[in-house]
Amino acid sequence: MQMTERMRRMRHATATGAGLAAGLTAGLAALPVWAQEAAPAAAEGSVTAAAEATAAIIEKGDVAWMMVSSLLVLFMLIPGLALFYGGLVRVKNMLSVLMQCTMIGALVMVIWAVYGYSFAFGGGTSPFWGGLGKLFLAGVTPDSTAATFTDGVVLPEYVFIAFQMTFAAITPALIVGAFAERIKFGAVMLFTALWVTFVYFPVAHMVWDASGLIYNLGAIDFAGGTVVHINAGVAALVAAVVIGPRIGYGRENLAPHSMTLTLVGAAMLWVGWFGFNAGSNLEATAGATLAMLNTFLATAGAILAWTLIENAVNGKPSLLGAASGMIAGLVAITPACGTTGPIGAIVLGAAASAVCYVFVAKVKHRLGYDDSLDVFGIHGVGGIVGAIGTGILCAPALGGTGYVAEGGTMGAQIVAQVTGVIITILWSGIGSLVILYVVRAVTGLRVKEEVEREGLDLASHGERAYSY
Repeated sequence: MQMTERMRRMRHATATGAGLAAGLTAGLAALPVWAQEAAPAAAEGSVTAAAEATAAIIEKGDVAWMMVSSLLVLFMLIPGLALFYGGLVRVKNMLSVLMQCTMIGALVMVIWAVYGYSFAFGGGTSPFWGGLGKLFLAGVTPDSTAATFTDGVVLPEYVFIAFQMTFAAITPALIVGAFAERIKFGAVMLFTALWVTFVYFPVAHMVWDASGLIYNLGAIDFAGGTVVHINAGVAALVAAVVIGPRIGYGRENLAPHSMTLTLVGAAMLWVGWFGFNAGSNLEATAGATLAMLNTFLATAGAILAWTLIENAVNGKPSLLGAASGMIAGLVAITPACGTTGPIGAIVLGAAASAVCYVFVAKVKHRLGYDDSLDVFGIHGVGGIVGAIGTGILCAPALGGTGYVAEGGTMGAQIVAQVTGVIITILWSGIGSLVILYVVRAVTGLRVKEEVEREGLDLASHGERAYSY
């Protein structure tokens, strides 16, 4: 997304190249007449070379940072998300969650290379998808490049592909938490393949590609509040309703089997999230440091807010609450991390945590849907709060970097943010509903009652997470 500071830096980079060319021309004019007659061709070549040199620069530091960021996002999925979700389910389903996260990651990485990158970033002009121009990574070589946010600075296209691939891999894995402990493994895999094809890739294109619908509305989504969290959260809610609640929901004890593993997984997510957020700057510059600091502060504010609310309501703060607040803060700051000031990040994290608490502790139970691990309550709701809050906190008067929506006012920016949120909700909600019914017709969605009671570890994979 083109931010005010980034646009300033782009103008600066362009001016630097123009200034160099102008300096060479001025130097030529200062030469004696005989030298001027001999030098035009050489001078012209020098100006051209200078322009080309400023047109495509690959900074080794940027490349190294983006390679590390890609690995950090992978670390979020395996082992981070897998352990976080695994600790939250009952012991008989621990291995099934680990397997689902692992296999989703592998499946989406292959799909991404075959056609996903092309569908999202294939260079087409459609507002909804990138086209077929880069099927099987056609035309991508070690020498091809992808633009960053600074004019004249580029990345090897391979590292951009790898970074975006990790985003695509973790997003459908988030949805697993909505139907954990009761879905067929084959259904998970088929759903994932269809969902990334018809939901994730189009939304990624709409938000992050220069020809995308939401991008051209002027909506800010620095690191994936709509693409990842609202997208997955809405799909999770639809899936939870269509598949139905777990056996014994509301009557039996369905508590997490290992809060230790849950916190370990949540901590890994927090660490990996720095690749997610700061890596989305695409360069190792000041913009990345702002995203990094905000990822610290919003998360800390959210943890404090959730535990304070929980202590006031229940009389005791819980580790589950602290971990939930941690994820809520990370989700909320994701779209805003590159445009919000540090104090604004604390406020956004705390506000999102409070709203997510209400949905997890009150709304879900009142409505009766079984979102097993609160994917919608935290990712969906936190993503919505974060996306809309981005339109407020990017205000320069509040420490932000400035508006980008046409009109240049807070009202215009909020309208752009809300419009982007609505488009994402509708695309994901309708698309996920259709895909779930297709999967139900092909493989069925839910395991048999006796299998659910036995646990998916043995029934689906013939293994246990632990030996007794």
